[in-house]
Amino acid sequence: MADNMEMGAQEMNESLNSSQAFIEKNKKAIFVAIAAIIVVILGIFAYNAYIVGPREEKASTALGKGQEYFGQEMFDKALNGDGANYAGFAKIAEDYSGTDAANLANLYAGLCEANLGKWAEAQKYLENYDAQDDQMVSPAAIAALGDVYAHNNQLDKAIDSFKKAAKMADSKAADGVNNSLSPTFLLKAGEILESQNKQEEALEIYQDIKKNYLNSALVQSAEIDKYIERATK
Repeated sequence: MADNMEMGAQEMNESLNSSQAFIEKNKKAIFVAIAAIIVVILGIFAYNAYIVGPREEKASTALGKGQEYFGQEMFDKALNGDGANYAGFAKIAEDYSGTDAANLANLYAGLCEANLGKWAEAQKYLENYDAQDDQMVSPAAIAALGDVYAHNNQLDKAIDSFKKAAKMADSKAADGVNNSLSPTFLLKAGEILESQNKQEEALEIYQDIKKNYLNSALVQSAEIDKYIERATK
């Protein structure tokens, strides 16, 4: 009986260590997809500033300085303001609630908190972000939330978020397949499943990537085969 309990404790520790290894591995690589399309968001809201009402326009204008700070990796100023004319993403999200700009401010605020290592706060803001009907920004935002869940050791939520992000990206692609975003998101889901010792589920995801995303870098470089081989053992 004692041996069984000791073995169970050992297996639990191995699982936790594996989960922590995943988190440490990805700590400096989160939000890659978001960073790659941030310029798209900038363009969208520069346009919206001219076609929406005064309150939305004022909020969009307020975002401008924060986006500059964010681009310069001055995350604390971007989040909390500069003590001069810029209030910060957190304040914009609060003061202009209900506007598209405030919604985007929640996204930015979540990313800032994450880059500052404040994962609980990042989760709050990213959960408040209302995903829109688009192919790039919203799927990447949902995947960013998945990364935050992983850091907060909410691994099942992280897996669900990565799967949801991939499905959304595919649904908006012209041919129903987003070869750039979806495989990346699914790969993260698979890695977490492996950290939970769910090899069969991880293997299924890796095989789906190889089958459905033929033009992705993972498949073209045969990198996905390494994951399949590892999950098969």
